[in-house]
Amino acid sequence: MVQYDRKVLNCLLDTYENSLLSTGENKRTIQIEYRFTRTSIPVYFDESSSEYENIHISLKELESKNLIRIIWKDNKQDYLIQKVRLMTDHIDEAYQYVGRKPKRGLEEENIALLQKYLDVEAPITVEFVEYLLERLQNHQSVKEYIALDNMKETEKFLRACVLVEQNKKPCYIREFSISHFQDSKYFERIESRIAKVFRQFSGEFMEMDTLELLAEYGIYRTPNYVYFKGNAKIAIGEEIVDLSLLKQGIGISGEDLAGIRFSDLDSIKKVITIENLTSFFRYREEDSLLIYLGGYHNRIRRTLLKMVYETIPDAKYYHFGDIDAGGFAILLDLRKKTGIPFMSYHMDLDTLKQYRQYGKCLTETDRKRLEQISKEKEFREIIGFMLQENIKLEQECIV
Repeated sequence: MVQYDRKVLNCLLDTYENSLLSTGENKRTIQIEYRFTRTSIPVYFDESSSEYENIHISLKELESKNLIRIIWKDNKQDYLIQKVRLMTDHIDEAYQYVGRKPKRGLEEENIALLQKYLDVEAPITVEFVEYLLERLQNHQSVKEYIALDNMKETEKFLRACVLVEQNKKPCYIREFSISHFQDSKYFERIESRIAKVFRQFSGEFMEMDTLELLAEYGIYRTPNYVYFKGNAKIAIGEEIVDLSLLKQGIGISGEDLAGIRFSDLDSIKKVITIENLTSFFRYREEDSLLIYLGGYHNRIRRTLLKMVYETIPDAKYYHFGDIDAGGFAILLDLRKKTGIPFMSYHMDLDTLKQYRQYGKCLTETDRKRLEQISKEKEFREIIGFMLQENIKLEQECIV
């Protein structure tokens, strides 16, 4: 059974908390009211419903306690309620009636909690906390990220953000969750929220999906493999594996990567990172070492790339990806985080024109990202063509 007294009074308090009255900053008289319409309270206007009288009874009870004033339509007592008005001089009693804390008090309690996280060694979390504090101190909403009336969950969420940033040990998501929260599924319930925070408060992660982002901190959904193939040999303990004998190459988990070493790389003229797995399996190139990147590289893949670069620094290093904003962004990110002078491969204007029949139209987000990347001189020509012709191309289309 609906408690209409609590429903209406909570709606009035919501309106009150979103007004200047609640902060004492109002410059004129403000009436906090809840109008009865077919949209706001449809059952009241339903002639087949018996709730009409129940609503009158419950709201008259509120009026008798001086919590609201009922304004009757056409001043006809007990006929139709036009609206109800919150009696703000009894605001404390209104909060007590519905059993909720005033927003102002909740803001102060949350500010005290957030301030505890200003000195943690987790820069993204600190920036996030500073953002929340600024909004709360200005009485602005933070419900996009936290619920003011659930500080226990807020503290748990902030702790999770810090733990992600400070994680040094490679682990699986459920291991991470049970280790820190004694619940194997808790972290999965909040991982998308954490990723949203990290994307918003660190430009480094802006284009990454949740799993790519977590992989940057050594947290994986499944074993994290690196795939490679080409004219090289790798040593695993005392065993030697000749990659040239494996058409589809080999995958090694990140956990095992530290135990391998390369040999016979003298014949390698090119090292090519490949963005998509289908293209990696299909692609062939003589005198080359091919490495599947899987979208954005992570620590494991960067470790491999740096190992190769230290061994054969004179080889040419290329990235082969989608001809779109994401592909260009991955190339730029590769250069920045590995220090290796990667060049684009089959991501030029001639390739786009050759396979343009397989192209897709740009989204508005594509356009914004491409315009941003076009500030890089090397991409200016191809991006100009893409914007003009409304086209992008997936790597799998290139044969």
